[in-house]
Amino acid sequence: MTELSSFHDVLFPTAVSFGATGGPERRNEIVLMTSGRERRNLRTAHSRRTYDAGTGVKSIQNLYDILAFFEARRGSFHAFRFRDPFDNRSCRPEETPAPADQVLGTGDGTRIRFALVKTYGSGADAYRRPIRKPLLSGLRIAVAGAEKGQGADFSFDDATGEIVFAAAPATGAAVTAGYHYDVPVRFDAERMSVSLTSFRAGQIPTIPLIEVLQP
Repeated sequence: MTELSSFHDVLFPTAVSFGATGGPERRNEIVLMTSGRERRNLRTAHSRRTYDAGTGVKSIQNLYDILAFFEARRGSFHAFRFRDPFDNRSCRPEETPAPADQVLGTGDGTRIRFALVKTYGSGADAYRRPIRKPLLSGLRIAVAGAEKGQGADFSFDDATGEIVFAAAPATGAAVTAGYHYDVPVRFDAERMSVSLTSFRAGQIPTIPLIEVLQP
């Protein structure tokens, strides 16, 4: 049987995800020179997040939910949404997203597409992370400080991760956004190994997940 992998727009069980561990991973190449100095090369433009959802499993019911979810995704074949317990909004974790949280760009009177991003750091060293799976129900966009209406004024292109305006923002107008978001991931394993005896004895199962950068 031949089938094309895809992204399933379903959310990994949140009761488990909020007990998961993990975070961003960078792949850098570090070469030690004969002088003792290091030469460091950035191998990828973007970080990639990895998680172990096993630390979030607290009950037999959680295990059953994960097994069912694993089967429905055909193991590592289909990607899905994962709610990062540490980093899932445009603002700090204790705050509520607002339309001025993140700067997406500046209008030029012609451009109607702006990539949805989250900026870490400031100045020339700031990292702009693409946000591909926002929660559309809470996506807030503003132009020059004035909030716009989803549907009437803008839409979100899920294929490209861009905000698409019905009319181009005026020259010099700041385009900003506030949102909650999920991370597109897949299972980073081909099998799910669970022992009921070990679980009852306190042994935590390993459930590795890895971010899919282009779902």
